[in-house]
Amino acid sequence: MQLYVRLTLRAAVSYRWLGIASFGVPEKLGCANLPLNSRQKELCKRKPYLLPSIREGARLGIQECRSQFRHERWNCMITAAAATAPMGASPLFGYELSSGTKETAFIYAVMAAGLVHSVTRSCSAGNMTECSCDTTLQNGGSASEGWHWGGCSDDVQYGMWFSRKFLDFPIRNTTGKENKVLLAMNLHNNEAGRQAVAKLMSVDCRCHGVSGSCAVKTCWKTMSSFEKIGHLLKDKYENSIQISDKIKRKMRRREKDQRKIPIHKDDLLYVNKSPNYCVEDKKLGIPGTQGRECNRTSEGADGCNLLCCGRGYNTHVVRHVERCECKFIWCCYVRCRRCESMTDVHTCK
Repeated sequence: MQLYVRLTLRAAVSYRWLGIASFGVPEKLGCANLPLNSRQKELCKRKPYLLPSIREGARLGIQECRSQFRHERWNCMITAAAATAPMGASPLFGYELSSGTKETAFIYAVMAAGLVHSVTRSCSAGNMTECSCDTTLQNGGSASEGWHWGGCSDDVQYGMWFSRKFLDFPIRNTTGKENKVLLAMNLHNNEAGRQAVAKLMSVDCRCHGVSGSCAVKTCWKTMSSFEKIGHLLKDKYENSIQISDKIKRKMRRREKDQRKIPIHKDDLLYVNKSPNYCVEDKKLGIPGTQGRECNRTSEGADGCNLLCCGRGYNTHVVRHVERCECKFIWCCYVRCRRCESMTDVHTCK
């Protein structure tokens, strides 16, 4: 039986922090007035200078989730149910935040990754006093290969530490088998998001030498773009692993014949199968795909056949008016023609 259960209020509140993305300057409100749980507020009071990074982390995660799923049946967009959710739930995600599905797994992973990325970037930019560049990589290298560490390497370990401190909710403080399974799953997916940032760290180098001979190189480690991290997590989502709804010493694969296959820390895990995102379900806050724009010629997820779930699509013509063939006239103005074009737009029935 699927565990369509809510997380405990205390655990669900942990992701109210995503609401910070909608605050222009969260530090002006103060920690007590932000949508944070008690642990997060305490951390905020001790490190208020991290508030801009927390906001940026939420924005990064939300933006990347919507970008990766913009053509899918579930498109990571706010629903009416989520918009009117009580303070115990996230203002951005309703059902998906506590459903234990593949979508839940991606949300937790990409948000944890976003927080790592933004905090680490802020450290490297010199915006904080307690962290900066990765000091472990400021000396050493390989004289025989003609390179040495230098520059400012991103201190991803500090970003990962803060993400764990801010997001991870201890399992030992929960009751009920269902809650423990879901919380263990969410903690694992949080860490999988962080591991994605660490895995995609790359080495950049700058050449030194006479006439650009590159006799010596100065190298440093840097994070990948968050878009690249999002693509990796989307691939992990596509290959996510369903786990048993019963937790013993550790989480296990649901299929008994696969339990000898190890679960890695960068895998995304889920408990419950995804619901039908094709049709509206007001109880779960699922809007369905009716009215979504689709691509008539595509065979992919954005194609009308898949996105519209076999219901067919409507076609209407949209007229576009824009300035074109602009020329600069001496002196001193620009003269343009008014061009019109007609485009077919297809929307799901």
